[in-house]
Amino acid sequence: MSFVSSWLERFGLHRPELRAWAMYDWANSAFVLVVITAVFPIYYESVAAAGGGLSSERATEYLGYATTLALLVLALTSPVLGALADFKAWRKKLLMATVGVGALATAGLFTIGSGDWQRSLIFFAIGNFCLFLSFVFYDSLLPHIASGDELDRVSTAGYAVGYLGSGLLLTFQIFVIQNPGTFGFADGGAATRWAFLGVALWWAVFTLPLLLRVKEPPRALELDEAVITEDGRESFREVVKVTFQRLGETLREIRHDYRQTFLMLVAYMIYNEGIGTIIRMGGIFAASKDFSDTTVITAILLLQFVGIPFAFLFGGLAAKLGTKRTIMVGLSVYVVISILGYLMETENDFFVMCFLIALVQGGTQGLSRSLFGSMVPKHKASEFFGFFSVFSKVAGIFGPLLFALAIRATGSLNSAVLSVVVLFVAGAILLLFVDVEAGQRQAREMDESLLAEPTVGEAR
Repeated sequence: MSFVSSWLERFGLHRPELRAWAMYDWANSAFVLVVITAVFPIYYESVAAAGGGLSSERATEYLGYATTLALLVLALTSPVLGALADFKAWRKKLLMATVGVGALATAGLFTIGSGDWQRSLIFFAIGNFCLFLSFVFYDSLLPHIASGDELDRVSTAGYAVGYLGSGLLLTFQIFVIQNPGTFGFADGGAATRWAFLGVALWWAVFTLPLLLRVKEPPRALELDEAVITEDGRESFREVVKVTFQRLGETLREIRHDYRQTFLMLVAYMIYNEGIGTIIRMGGIFAASKDFSDTTVITAILLLQFVGIPFAFLFGGLAAKLGTKRTIMVGLSVYVVISILGYLMETENDFFVMCFLIALVQGGTQGLSRSLFGSMVPKHKASEFFGFFSVFSKVAGIFGPLLFALAIRATGSLNSAVLSVVVLFVAGAILLLFVDVEAGQRQAREMDESLLAEPTVGEAR
């Protein structure tokens, strides 16, 4: 085995389909970093909102409401579309559709000028909805392309690749925004609008490796899912009926037959609310402290590039400590981060907080994805990840909403940050009670029983 092959295997990128799958993290992380975290919040507050006469507090409040709406719609639709993706073997088709709409919404930010805060929030909400809906189909492919002992490495490698790609893009875009004349732009605002267009293209183009190299998993039908009409084609009405029937069955199974998986979902819902709130509100929180844009962007880039090796490290650490224990380490660090956020006053405080986030963010989220993926039956992976999305995004609805309401009630962003500590502690306590081996055994038994049925078919 060559040196390169050895390191690719260590990082979980040793097969073409694994590398193509990880490239979607490279693709979508540009939206997460540029639009959600770094550039859009600053442009929204200083140009779109300020031009419309909104104060910093009111702009942050409305951004929280827009996020809440997007995640609420996501929570209502992702389980249904996840069930449809599994039943019709449409994971890649639906992924392509969500990326297409999301990229168009991101490109729409190119048209935003001074005072256009309402339209900017519409595009922002649509982009958020499409981004997180795409994760349902993307994440559900992981158990199909990675074996049990590869899941942690492949999942955390995806986050590391995402850090690298989005970090490189943001570095270049910030250089252009700070030197607009060098690139033929009239000012930094014009360069920023072109940056949004660049994110749209980046997201769309770098999704292509997954669409081209990762095979659609074959459809596995259960005994009660034959919906073939007399002419040999599937009835649309029956497809809709079976999709909702399958969704209801999966919901009952998660609660009764997959109790450990359900407990993992609840734990993840709680602690991921804390992670999501820090990610979404961190940039605009720092901007409210009157830190310079350069400071905010530099700290965020530090987070990206420091996060690369530590995301890989978490994948290796999970092999030694166990996935659940390694997640617990990450949550402990997040408690410290939340306290530092409450105490944060200086730019140095902000740099320290970003460094700590870089240590644990990619690893904690990547291992949460792989741990859940190891506890779901493969033939219903999209449905289960649909509920995974619902549980995490239902929590995400309340995180930004509570953050916005706390600002209105106290007038202090610091007080809103401190409340996140409770989420990490409560989520960690629930995670302690998850019996991972029992959950994995239940998922294997379900897949094995399905394969043993003589009438189970693949995609026709």
